[in-house]
Amino acid sequence: MPLPFLTADRTFEATDDSTLPYDDRDRWRRPYRPGPWRVGAAALCLLLASYVLFAAVIIALTDSPSAAAAVFGLALLIIASSLRMLRVGVWVSAAGLRHVSFLVTRTVPWKRVVAVRTVQQPVRWLGLPRTVQGQALILVRKDRAAQEVPPLLTTHSADFLARPEGFDRAADTIEVWADEYAHHG
Repeated sequence: MPLPFLTADRTFEATDDSTLPYDDRDRWRRPYRPGPWRVGAAALCLLLASYVLFAAVIIALTDSPSAAAAVFGLALLIIASSLRMLRVGVWVSAAGLRHVSFLVTRTVPWKRVVAVRTVQQPVRWLGLPRTVQGQALILVRKDRAAQEVPPLLTTHSADFLARPEGFDRAADTIEVWADEYAHHG
């Protein structure tokens, strides 16, 4: 008896990401899944944190409590960083659009949004200084020039590297939210 809900080889269904009619549109939601690069990096950080926590226990049993507390604090910092890494992205709600980066979160109400559009431009590869030709989802605001605002999503970010269909789906979804709330909301 096959159990399809337990298998990893089932195909992706487009309806999995769609918003259900009874979902609360006032809740902040990311309209796409975090990419494998982002999830993998967070998993490696959590693995490192487990080793550091184990080291803190050994230090607590054999050395001073203050040294163990310092190592335990380092483990907590690694865990907090990996959780923040998973929160990075674009979040939408009826209130506006929220761009979460590793250190800064910027929220723009829909009334300040002129447009959200996809453009072809040089983009950073995995957030590093190296740039490659790709697509970016940019936010055009009423109170700032488009050049001042960093791109919301790119095809070469940790969420969409080697996943162009995921980028297209996420960009289309965010553009629909912007069209619905910025112009009609």
